[in-house]
Amino acid sequence: MKKIISLLILLILTNYSYAELKNPNKNISPKEVVKIQLSGLQKNDLNYKDRGIEQTWIFAHPNNKRMTGPLNNFKRMIKGASYQMMINHLSHTITELGSSDKWAQFEVIILDKDKIYHKFNWQVEKYTEDGDLNDCWLTTMVSSPIPLGSSI
Repeated sequence: MKKIISLLILLILTNYSYAELKNPNKNISPKEVVKIQLSGLQKNDLNYKDRGIEQTWIFAHPNNKRMTGPLNNFKRMIKGASYQMMINHLSHTITELGSSDKWAQFEVIILDKDKIYHKFNWQVEKYTEDGDLNDCWLTTMVSSPIPLGSSI
């Protein structure tokens, strides 16, 4: 009986953790999409391993997903040299550079866990195909990082 109760508690907590992932919807603004992704990466392993990367993946445009391949490839890419500074970063700022009714571009500055600043250009676009993602803002491009130096 004790094992069954423990198993039920584990299942409830696991389902709750997964339920916390946000899904695209047409009421989420372009800047909020970027904020959701960055906040996930900032606390990447909160609740379970790579939760933040999975949250970021959910808001990736289908064209990006086709380019990166499945989620496991995306995880390897984010953990690679080009983007690993995003994982468990200390802070970030998001500044809009320009937008229209179909796209928005932001400058993102991240302070990584080694206290080094990195700048990215981050673009989101409104998805125009039919289906669940119609009219949702999704990430179409994140530039390679530009190191800005140490905060010390």
